[in-house]
Amino acid sequence: MLKTDRAYSHSQFEEAIKKNHFAEWAEVHGNYYGTPRFFLDQQTESGKHVVLNIDVQGAMKIKEAYPDAVMIFILPPSFETLEHRLRTRNIDSEATLQRRLANAKKEISFQGKYSFTLVNDDLESAIAQLEKIVRNHIQQPV
Repeated sequence: MLKTDRAYSHSQFEEAIKKNHFAEWAEVHGNYYGTPRFFLDQQTESGKHVVLNIDVQGAMKIKEAYPDAVMIFILPPSFETLEHRLRTRNIDSEATLQRRLANAKKEISFQGKYSFTLVNDDLESAIAQLEKIVRNHIQQPV
C-alpha cells in the first residue's frame, strides 16, 4: 500500500478516514497507510494512469470506488517459491513469516476478482506480460 505523502498523526488519519478522504486505507502493524482519493481523482481527471501496489483488501476497495480500474494479481510460480523468497529476504521473524504465508493463502483466493493474473516466475517474462496488459487495456499512451 502507499503511505500518504502527507504526514498524518494517528488522530488526523482517523479523522481523514471519517471524512472519506481515502480511496483505500488500512492499519498495518499499528501504522496507517492509504491512497488519497483526491490524488487518484486529480490524476485520472488529467488523463494520467495510476499504478498502485496494494494488498487485496485495498484492491477490492479501489475496484469498488473505481469500477473501470484494471486489476492485475501477481502470483509467485508456487507457494513453495513464495516461502523461499520470503525466507531469502531474511527480514521477518518466523512468526511474521508464518503470518505472511497465512495471509498469502487467503489473498490467493481473490485472484478471480482481478482483471488479470500474472505469474512472476521469470522477471523479464513477467515484465513483458505486464507491458502487454498495459498496452492492450489502457486507452491512452502510457
